Amino acid sequence: MKPKEILIFGSTGQVGTNLIRLLTRSNYKVTAVTRNLHTKGINIKKLGNAGWLDVVELKTFEHEKLRKLFKNKDICINLIGILSEKNKSSFNNIHCLLPKKLAELSLENNLSQFIHLSALGIEEAIKSKYASSKLNGEVQIKKIFKNYLILKPSIIFSQDDNFSTMLMGLLKYLPVFPIYYEGKTTFYPIHVTDVCEIIEKSVLKEIKGETIECIGPEKITFKEIIQRLLRSLQIKRLIIPIPLPIAKIIATFFETVMKKPLLTKDQLVLLNYNNSPSGKYNTNISMGLNEKLKFFDNELSNYSYMWKSGGEFSKERKN
Repeated sequence: MKPKEILIFGSTGQVGTNLIRLLTRSNYKVTAVTRNLHTKGINIKKLGNAGWLDVVELKTFEHEKLRKLFKNKDICINLIGILSEKNKSSFNNIHCLLPKKLAELSLENNLSQFIHLSALGIEEAIKSKYASSKLNGEVQIKKIFKNYLILKPSIIFSQDDNFSTMLMGLLKYLPVFPIYYEGKTTFYPIHVTDVCEIIEKSVLKEIKGETIECIGPEKITFKEIIQRLLRSLQIKRLIIPIPLPIAKIIATFFETVMKKPLLTKDQLVLLNYNNSPSGKYNTNISMGLNEKLKFFDNELSNYSYMWKSGGEFSKERKN
């Protein structure tokens, strides 16, 4: 039987790299799209055996260039997302207009599935530009293509993330760590390999016309996440709640001086809402899409040593 051909956008991120490795090992032919073949693109060429992975450079999402990529494909997976806006990379362009275009091309080419990675807990966060753009993207996809599958994960963590690794980098050097809204915002952190397993099983079972909320095995507040990171790093820091007016000033400063801000005003708005299942949709747990979900602390211990004194030669690592 001819192997399914899968087109992946956002292939160089933490989900994309892990997914390429999983799908090619499962005998799917993958076309991975990257904006720069000679930097990030070169790293994903080694993720699949010859003949099972094709890496394509696409600097702009022009319709005709995109259309060529969809020829003879069975499935399109969109993993592209941004946390802050910059120039043409606006929330509306990336989270709404691009998914809409991909859904249209999926329909035009009669694909069996269009899998789109959205985000958990955005239904109530209507004041957040990030959240509203993600929701608008979901609405557009559902209007256009009936064979959609929308996945809404909580925070995705791994040694390649921009979440736990960023926080550990800060905790290593800051004697005092600020938290917002008293750190009460809740999350269901899910490991990147569990997200990839959900995608692979969704392809295998040909799940379509569904929205699935993807969660890890435990609910954790932001303050508890910081405390667990500190425990894993075996250090102590003073955790201080920051009043909202001061937090806004800090976010404005970061946006002004940093290319990739540690915190933006929009992220501050988003942090006011729990990153939890809405109850409107099935979850990966209710649908039995994971063999065994990975716990935050267990996986964290596998890579937190890189932020400890002594790095890979730290005492715990050697034992």
